[in-house]
Amino acid sequence: MKKPIFTADKPDAQYQAIFSDVSRIVDAARQSAARSVNAVMTAAYWLIGRHIVEFEQSDEQRADYGEEIVERLATDLSAQYGRGFSTRNVWNMKAFYLAWPILQTVSAESSLDSVASHFPLPWSAYMRLLSVKNTHAREFYETEALRGGWSVRQLDRQINSQFYERTALSKNKAAMLTRGRKARPEDSVLPEEEIKDPFVLEFLDLKDEYSESDLEEALIDHLETFLLELGGDFCFMGRQRRLRVGDEWYRVDLLFFHRRLRSLVVIDLKIGKFTHADAGQMHLYLNYAREHWMHDDENPPVGLILCSQKDEAVARYALDGLPNKVMAAEYKTALPDEATLAAEIDRTRQALSRRLLLGEKT
Repeated sequence: MKKPIFTADKPDAQYQAIFSDVSRIVDAARQSAARSVNAVMTAAYWLIGRHIVEFEQSDEQRADYGEEIVERLATDLSAQYGRGFSTRNVWNMKAFYLAWPILQTVSAESSLDSVASHFPLPWSAYMRLLSVKNTHAREFYETEALRGGWSVRQLDRQINSQFYERTALSKNKAAMLTRGRKARPEDSVLPEEEIKDPFVLEFLDLKDEYSESDLEEALIDHLETFLLELGGDFCFMGRQRRLRVGDEWYRVDLLFFHRRLRSLVVIDLKIGKFTHADAGQMHLYLNYAREHWMHDDENPPVGLILCSQKDEAVARYALDGLPNKVMAAEYKTALPDEATLAAEIDRTRQALSRRLLLGEKT
């Protein structure tokens, strides 16, 4: 007769112990994988930056057409390798090389591995450090990030709080540095977040997948169909459209073009209560769309915030960016009524909830 694996008095304690150990191994492996990918990616981008700079410096004519070289490279690299080589990203690679010129120790024939050893921080951290214009401050943050094992979030928080300046002014600098190295709960980055860093996904040419709840995904599917069925004015342009503002990544749930208004319609869905933060984020989306997505012959984009919570559905248009009240009135006439949209969200949410309940019973 086989002996029981777990004792009768504490059947879960022994299992939880081995589960915790195995979980730590998986987390450590994921973090190690993320660090390895980041190191190779950072080295590759530094080498690309060096090639661009050396190519420009080898000929005076090439230096005069530096911007054209970067744009052409971005176009051709994107065509061959997909995402990750936008004009802005290629400019960042050049800027990265110029800010970290490790020419004394790295030869022209150096391998990725030898270059990678010089860049222990993730690419996202170096992109955040690039925004620090003061060279001494940048070196300080890089040193402290390495010494303290800072996550990118902790680095970002310290830069935003002017930790360098506060330390420089402090009479007890040692105490400041000790306190500054302490992480906060919000600084932590889960292993899956490191793996799904948009920079890493682009570099590895992986599909950009984000874990969304079944309810949110189903609502987006339904709303996409619902708006297209309202008539011929709404033209579908994309979903889960990613954009980057500074060093932060954002995602627009749905993007439409309204033919009658000749305007983009940016739609953001929230599972939960409508807040002022939602409105602020939508205005950020609209400013980005106005600058990067809108064509010269189009009207300013309009935003639509849809919130679905347990007891209420809310729809809000963001029209503050329109140049005059007449245009705002025209938009309100042409676009679906907010109450109609809220009612549709509510009906859809209830129908999906009933479907989930029935599915659980069968």
